[in-house]
Amino acid sequence: MNNTTAAPARGIWKVIAASSVGTLIEWYDFYIFGSLATVIANQFFPKTNPTAALLSTLATFAAGFIVRPFGALVFGRLGDLIGRKYTFLLTLVLMGGSTFAIGLVPGYERIGFAAPLLVLLLRLLQGLALGGEYGGAATYVAEHAPANKRGYYTSWIQTTATLGLFLSLGVILLTRHSLDPDMETSIRKFNDWGWRIPFWVSILLVGVSVYIRLKMNESPLFAKLKSEGKTSANPLKESFGHKANLKMVLLALFGATMGQGVVWYTGQFYAQSFIENVCKIDFEQSRTILIWAILFATPLFIVFGGWSDKVGRKWIMIAGMALAITTYQYIFRQFLHFSDPATKVELTEKRKLTDTKISMLEKFPADTIRTTTSELHYEDGAVFKEIRTDTVRVSADAPTKISTNVRYVDKKLGNADYWKTVFWLFILVTYVTMVYGPIAAFLVELFPTRIRYTSMSLPYHIGNGVFGGLTPFIATLLTTIYVNNKLSGLWYPIIVAGICCIIGAVYVSNRIDPDVND
Repeated sequence: MNNTTAAPARGIWKVIAASSVGTLIEWYDFYIFGSLATVIANQFFPKTNPTAALLSTLATFAAGFIVRPFGALVFGRLGDLIGRKYTFLLTLVLMGGSTFAIGLVPGYERIGFAAPLLVLLLRLLQGLALGGEYGGAATYVAEHAPANKRGYYTSWIQTTATLGLFLSLGVILLTRHSLDPDMETSIRKFNDWGWRIPFWVSILLVGVSVYIRLKMNESPLFAKLKSEGKTSANPLKESFGHKANLKMVLLALFGATMGQGVVWYTGQFYAQSFIENVCKIDFEQSRTILIWAILFATPLFIVFGGWSDKVGRKWIMIAGMALAITTYQYIFRQFLHFSDPATKVELTEKRKLTDTKISMLEKFPADTIRTTTSELHYEDGAVFKEIRTDTVRVSADAPTKISTNVRYVDKKLGNADYWKTVFWLFILVTYVTMVYGPIAAFLVELFPTRIRYTSMSLPYHIGNGVFGGLTPFIATLLTTIYVNNKLSGLWYPIIVAGICCIIGAVYVSNRIDPDVND
């Protein structure tokens, strides 16, 4: 790539801003679904089995990732044929419209199984749109940037995925708090219908982004190719039918993006799901913990992206994967420790009995099931809600307790454990910045301009969409199979990242001079 085609310093920042705003909104649209997985499970699936409903929702969430490679093929081809600008403008409109429509779908109680089917269809449209968006934005910025600062400038695009998640969490919490002055009433309204508002907000954000993107010019490198009549006539054939280029696509997938994908979704999505659904941390706390971790770690995308211009992309990404592999078990064990009532000292005088229910068993009329809900306060400031179920046999002599089951819901951590959880989640997101910060420049530099949109989009979206996007679902599924091991869900990202780490270290080049491809 000739550096003379790079945009002037002020021009490149306009390009980054215009690209980033749209990409941020697309990620917001995509992740609002995952952020509300537990609430959506209650809306669009039968409530008889909450775990099955959650798994079904996560599967629907994952479906959007699985179709992303198809979006990469469709829109990547368009991007290499007609240009970067109008292709990812189209993906933005498609994404925004699908997200808005999810907020309009009636719940399961009103239209039955048509509800989850409609949501699945819209989720697939979201995935197709996102499959075309990222490659276009990253390519567009890279083709405006000077070669010696490509990692730095494209890393700004990389922040948008995390900031989109940050924005989705912020809008959810703001909506939840604004529905009613009374917190319990507000939560009930949010779970009933208020969850739809974040989906509706997206249409306003998309309108702003479309306006900005319409004012953008085409990538100078692509415009030059087009004016010279050198654009690819068949980007798909050139990308995957030529042995040399196909080899680079496969190396990009198995030596970089699949490991990057599982680290990304483990550090931000599965970690949140684990904290909320396994550790049972309060809805609001689990999200503010993630918000703080993201806020502190996001600048590191720029740090590692810029550093990759000096030392190369490969070893920064490999180091991020290796650190994740070796420390995941320890970090997630810390989350369990902070939320374990056995590690805390209860203030028994503050215990509050909030509800008691007694029901007769039909099969054994002499037995009763007694359910007691208590609010437990601890010395470290934590407040846990305990639900105790006792099965008692009533006999002529005296009642005899047969069994006791204790479970905890809505745990609120004390101040110290709250910030310790933020710290460890910050470490997980730091791994994300190491693998994700340099990845756009890495992929752009692997492929020539004429087929770059198509060639880089497919391995990126298979790695992130299939391997990464399936992480929350597979990890959650593993914990339901191996119920005695709460960390069993980590096997999947550790194995995938481990394979990628080995392939990347052995076969991927650390070359940072892309000019040989253009």
